[in-house]
Amino acid sequence: MLEALRSIVQAVNAAGNLQAALDIIVSRIAEVMGTEVCTVYLRDPESGRLIFMANQGLNPDLIGKISLGPDEGLVGQVARREEPVNLDHAEKHPNFLYLPGIGEEQYHSFLGAPIIHQRTVMGVLVVQQKDSRRFDEDEEAFLVTMSAQLAGVIAHARATGSISTAQNAVGATASFKGIAGATGVAIGRAVVVAPIAELHSVPRRQSDDPQLELQAFQSALSAVRADIHALSEKLFKQLPADEHALFDVYLRIIDDGTWAAEVVKKINEGEWAQGALSQVMSSHIRTFEMMEDAYFKERATDIKDLGRRVLAYLQTSEVEPAEYPEKTILVGEELTASMLGEVPREKLVGMVSVRGSSNSHVAILARAMGIPTVMGAADLPYTQIENANLIVDGYSGYVHYNPSAEVYEHFRSVSEEDQVLTQGLEALRDLPSETLDGHRMPLWVNTGLMADVARSLDRGAEGVGLYRTEIPFLLRERFPSEEEQRAIYREQLIAFAPLPVTMRTLDIGGDKALPYFPIEEENPFLGWRGIRVTLDHPEIFLVQVRAMLKASEGLNNLRIMLPMISNVQEVDEALELVRRAYDELIEDGWDITLPPIGVMVEVPAAVYQARQLARRVDFLSVGSNDLTQYLLAVDRNNTRVADLYHAYHPAVLNSLRQVVDAAHAEGKPVGICGELAGDPAAVLLLMAMGYDMLSMNDNSLLRVKAVIRSCRFDELQSLLDHSMQVDTADEVKSLLRKMMIDIGMERLLQPIGA
Repeated sequence: MLEALRSIVQAVNAAGNLQAALDIIVSRIAEVMGTEVCTVYLRDPESGRLIFMANQGLNPDLIGKISLGPDEGLVGQVARREEPVNLDHAEKHPNFLYLPGIGEEQYHSFLGAPIIHQRTVMGVLVVQQKDSRRFDEDEEAFLVTMSAQLAGVIAHARATGSISTAQNAVGATASFKGIAGATGVAIGRAVVVAPIAELHSVPRRQSDDPQLELQAFQSALSAVRADIHALSEKLFKQLPADEHALFDVYLRIIDDGTWAAEVVKKINEGEWAQGALSQVMSSHIRTFEMMEDAYFKERATDIKDLGRRVLAYLQTSEVEPAEYPEKTILVGEELTASMLGEVPREKLVGMVSVRGSSNSHVAILARAMGIPTVMGAADLPYTQIENANLIVDGYSGYVHYNPSAEVYEHFRSVSEEDQVLTQGLEALRDLPSETLDGHRMPLWVNTGLMADVARSLDRGAEGVGLYRTEIPFLLRERFPSEEEQRAIYREQLIAFAPLPVTMRTLDIGGDKALPYFPIEEENPFLGWRGIRVTLDHPEIFLVQVRAMLKASEGLNNLRIMLPMISNVQEVDEALELVRRAYDELIEDGWDITLPPIGVMVEVPAAVYQARQLARRVDFLSVGSNDLTQYLLAVDRNNTRVADLYHAYHPAVLNSLRQVVDAAHAEGKPVGICGELAGDPAAVLLLMAMGYDMLSMNDNSLLRVKAVIRSCRFDELQSLLDHSMQVDTADEVKSLLRKMMIDIGMERLLQPIGA
């Protein structure tokens, strides 16, 4: 059964559209289970009705023409109750509904399983037989497993189908959920970019000159043929005859005119050479991968390799620079900093990455540059949306394709309100960050690039609560030297002097792996990351600390912060290394002082040992992003569970308060540098808890200051007490919304997508 399951899913994945996928599902399941009927009903998102969409064994003329409500028939019961129904005499069940003309009256056995994707019932999968019997446990388990496996495939196929429909139907629209990477709203046209030599990432694009595309394809094919001949000759004496024969296989595939003719045909039909090659080779690869014979399955790898080689030549042969429209929304499978750098800044209004997280390097860059971005839009059929109208909702993480006039008008209004609001807040830049009754709340900034500096200072930042030192490491192809690091850190310290700059020691691992220092783990967020890496590699840690200390000479505005601390031993070891580096530099004649050293509280263990940690260091700083993730066991970069990530969760709020109490009990200041610090509503609670400093992205500085200057500190304790007594994040959110309305700051609550 497992092999059958794998085979069906693979076949469905290879389907060209949703209907083809459904037809494969019903025919293959009926074949594997030996049933006379297999049917798929898909739920219409607007009406909620279950539409008869594909079948094997019933009247095909009624496909798409009949439907059932959620309260109608056995199919409706399966969808409504979200559980299988297994009957030997379906016609005797009180919920049985006779549908004239469909032809199911002769079938007595009925087994239906719901198709559920991300908690939403997408449809119902049904098998039926003439004989009166209950399907056994193995058969029921197989159908349930099949429906669970197919749910995501159908969701993706439906998404792809909605794009295809929109291309051929006036007014058709689609929306795709991702993860908010950088806040704001972007309205523009999609420009799809593909990585070098990735066949499946090539966008579909019409060609203006088919003859030129044909020449490019033939030239690339000749170049690959020459490469294979050269490799064959080079390795002739180094490989056994059997292994050397692989090159003959490659040459035979190249010289086989069948697939090349298919590429030529697509080019002549108007597709550009890269797209034609991608579509033809991908089709052949899927065909071979689905074969049962092991030898032929292996040929899929050979075809993929050759396809990539030809594609690489096609990509490098493009001499004309890419054209970007005035309002470019950059779209790709996995956007990179180099792709971002190719687009003129004045033309780039938004970004969408199918893969990646809100902590990805490109998302950090997007936030620094103020570009609305959505990451992890996994269901977006990005290769099919070149030049399409898009709206990027960086608040909720939605991408709207070919938006309706109503949706367009809503987001145009939100975008204009954002601009007006931002301009209005500029007047607060030089005003103190204090409440109406005089409580001071220092606002610091999170940085990582020199591009952040000017904006941060222009918006009134009073210091740097988090300087991400990993960014210079990410921008290089090797570890930066001590002198390179010193120069980078010095630049930051000078820019903000005499304001304090808190430099976090190298925080890699999790979803931040260096390309030249890969960390491959099954569970990276619970693995080798942060301080664990640098303590295991003291040579990296010592070089970085020495560079920081040297950079601080004559400025004395450096603070050092240790990430991912989970026990006091890690702090003790790190402090010993810092003091060792300091002593060595003093011996070498450097005129420096030992800076304040702090700990990031971002794992639950650190919350419960916050007081012990505070005794050893000069300050604590809460990393609310990771702390929330670990407390709730929710990877906030995973779209499947991102809805469970609630920074207002009572457990999170209790932990945040506990850290403040522990730090203050030891007479140490405590700040917070996660995204929660830049949430205008959350600031009301953080101030009441007693946080001494808030650090955020520069885009949030003036919004947070506006809230602080509009409230009274003596009224916040009551809000905090009420918030700590409720049971859910939604109740906390309601309390904060009411308070924001009461102080006249409702306009700063993040807009909700249409």
